[in-house]
Amino acid sequence: MRHLKTFRQRIEPTKNEQLQHAWRQYELAHHHLPTSARQAVEWGVSKGILTLPELDPYDILAGNMASALREEYETDNQGRRYRLNHAVRVTKGGVQYTFWAMLDYAPHSHMEKAFAQRREQIVGDCDQLKTDVDVYNDMNLGKNPPIQIVLDFGDDVIERQIARAPRRKAA
Repeated sequence: MRHLKTFRQRIEPTKNEQLQHAWRQYELAHHHLPTSARQAVEWGVSKGILTLPELDPYDILAGNMASALREEYETDNQGRRYRLNHAVRVTKGGVQYTFWAMLDYAPHSHMEKAFAQRREQIVGDCDQLKTDVDVYNDMNLGKNPPIQIVLDFGDDVIERQIARAPRRKAA
């Protein structure tokens, strides 16, 4: 019940607020058992809490293209697998746009922004993960050992690079 307070009542709740509200109702009705978002959405639609959106085929296709671009990789002449397409998010007039460019053709300024934005996403994810772990540990103080989280990824990155490096044959 404590999470129901996060849903702010307004004349027009945002799409996210509507989905969060439906999730809270589903959670409550299903005794807080882990479930998929799909199951919660199907339940919300069946109960009239959510309505299926009218779909713009161009938006769907653009979303599919963005997913495909995100997943396209190439291998360089040193055997390193790299992401081919990189996005930069820009807000103009209150509207967010995403501009894509191919790594080997992108202007330097585009790649600087793309890499900085990806790094910022990682930092934001780590910050939120640390907060979530701390809150969970505080809620479960004395019930379970605290969950420890290591946010220094230097050794992990080096280990993966070594594992990917081509093996040289002994002479």
